[in-house]
Amino acid sequence: MALSEQEQRLLAEMEKALAADDPRLVNSFRGGTPRQLHAKRAALAGLAFLVGVGLLIGGMLTWPALSIIGFLAMVGGAIAGLYAWQPVGTKPKPTRGGTTARPHQPQGSGPEGQNFMDKMEERWRRRRDDGL
Repeated sequence: MALSEQEQRLLAEMEKALAADDPRLVNSFRGGTPRQLHAKRAALAGLAFLVGVGLLIGGMLTWPALSIIGFLAMVGGAIAGLYAWQPVGTKPKPTRGGTTARPHQPQGSGPEGQNFMDKMEERWRRRRDDGL
């Protein structure tokens, strides 16, 4: 349901007042862009991998259990790095075989060629325009 102009103005005023009262809270809600989030995750994964290499080598020289911890850190960093490497804004869809498939791109422009989100947006526009 769409907001009236008065409600939109009131909401904007409330947002400005909140930003003036507690800017740290507003900044924590804003977060970062998905690209920044992926970059941070990739950097942390790389750091974990390098720490793991250091622990692996240091454990060989001093305490063998430290090498195991280093190896686990390397594996964890590599897995986190692979997940951070995915293109921003896409999630692979699981298939029946347990593998992942690329999202299907519709070829037609008619209703049968539209994806789910396009259909939902069209329904939303019709409801808003019809006043329902």
